[in-house]
Amino acid sequence: MAWTRRYDEAEPQRVNKWLAQNGVCSRREAEGLIERGLVSIDGETVADAGRKILPGQTLVLVDSDSAAPLSVVLHKPMGIVSAQPEPGQTPAVRLLTRATLVGESPSIPDRDTRLAPLGRLDMDSRGLLLLSEDGVLAKAIIGPESDLEKEYLVRVTGKITPEKIGRLCHGLTMDGRQLKPAKVSVVQGQELRFVLKEGRNRQIRRMCELVGLHVMDLVRIRIGSLQLGDLAEGKWRVLAPEERAALIGG
Repeated sequence: MAWTRRYDEAEPQRVNKWLAQNGVCSRREAEGLIERGLVSIDGETVADAGRKILPGQTLVLVDSDSAAPLSVVLHKPMGIVSAQPEPGQTPAVRLLTRATLVGESPSIPDRDTRLAPLGRLDMDSRGLLLLSEDGVLAKAIIGPESDLEKEYLVRVTGKITPEKIGRLCHGLTMDGRQLKPAKVSVVQGQELRFVLKEGRNRQIRRMCELVGLHVMDLVRIRIGSLQLGDLAEGKWRVLAPEERAALIGG
């Protein structure tokens, strides 16, 4: 299936840069697609990797599905590790079977498939987990310059006070480093909503411990624009191209 898009920006732009901005592939991958003769502008095959697309022109990328590596959305249950299991543990990639697939997938991962978690969930947590072999997507989500929000619903024990909420939002230090500001609010009862822009090891659990709260349940429901939605626990689906583009675009 071809990827087709009209260029409506005011100024000309290099084709490889524009493809990367649209989440189709990285700049280097775009150069490879151009070398293979898969990119055309207004019906003319692009031969120069430095070619610029002009306002009003239409770009077509043939077989664009092959440009984006496999990325999947999994509702990870408790008791499953994101990656690198110790003896006796089950890694999340083992859940990616045909029986647990929702919708369609171009392939079913096997033991040789290398799908890395883009933002891990510890074994005692559940919810939205992205697994991918897509370097461009990984950089957008967990790269040092990533600014994507991650949202969690957290059930705790202990007395919740405005002072504790204020400390959770800002002012905490972990491992000798100041944490980035967080958005923390009470949903109802003992349930809190956390929105973070970083993902330190067991961060929410450790934040709660610092203010005298104990996490009983933690579920991630959103990464950037990507929602867990009604995907059932233990089920997975393929990340849609438009979802990938939205995550890469921030």
